[in-house]
Amino acid sequence: MATTFVLVHGSNGNASNWSSLQRELALLGHRSLAVDLPGHGFGATFPAAYQAPQDLAALAAAPSAMAGVTLADNVDHVTGVLRQAAEHGPVILVGHSRGGVTLTAVGNAVPDLLDRIVYVSAWCCVDLTPGEYMQGPEYASSALGDTMGLLVGDPAALGAIRMNWRTAEPGLLSALRTAMLADGTEDELHWFLNTLEPDESLDAGGPDDRTRAATWGRIPRTYVRLTEDRSIPVALQDRFIAEADALTPDNPFQVHSLDSSHVGFLIRPRQAAKILAGLTEDGSGNGSGNEG
Repeated sequence: MATTFVLVHGSNGNASNWSSLQRELALLGHRSLAVDLPGHGFGATFPAAYQAPQDLAALAAAPSAMAGVTLADNVDHVTGVLRQAAEHGPVILVGHSRGGVTLTAVGNAVPDLLDRIVYVSAWCCVDLTPGEYMQGPEYASSALGDTMGLLVGDPAALGAIRMNWRTAEPGLLSALRTAMLADGTEDELHWFLNTLEPDESLDAGGPDDRTRAATWGRIPRTYVRLTEDRSIPVALQDRFIAEADALTPDNPFQVHSLDSSHVGFLIRPRQAAKILAGLTEDGSGNGSGNEG
């Protein structure tokens, strides 16, 4: 039976972020589906004040559909998708960036539904919470700190983190390019920013949502390192891998590396698709390197 790749987007993203990679998987003969986590996709909030011309004061006060959405909601949603997909064959769950938090929680909850779990420069919290990792030396070189001018409104009042991805402020756009797509063009950056949604959940997981050896630790796993990532530095990616391998040394990460920025592999996905396709053939992928 054919394997289904179930793809989980990162912060402020949605299923459409995976469209180019899904095209490449299809051309390699593989089936995939991308999920919209709760409060994302057609469930996202796009206030009129977010459109042009923007009204930032009104945007800061507009109610958010993301208010009250939790990591547990993500787990319930993805688990429902996995149960249906598993009726048709093996399932490989793939996540990018903050999507890794959902991957880990799903792996803790329903390991028997998964044939493999794949983190693509994604949060894989083993010893610490996301906030604690962000205080560590491996995160210190992240360029995301220079993009905090995108924040709109009070997260506590909104019940969500709201970002103005439609900014035209040159300094912020330059910082975003450095953090997310230094290997891309300005037009590619603008295109990607226009796929993002203003709001993200406040719930990034806590101590109880870290990897568990007895459940998550049983699942075969792969980590795809993005060596040019300035959002989640490669040093932090390597820490995730090392801590996970120490937790379950008999089931270590299979590791691949791509010379890509944080979202460059989504825009030029051929090599990433080849790695994923290789997981269905012999369990080892088919190498790493640059995409032509």
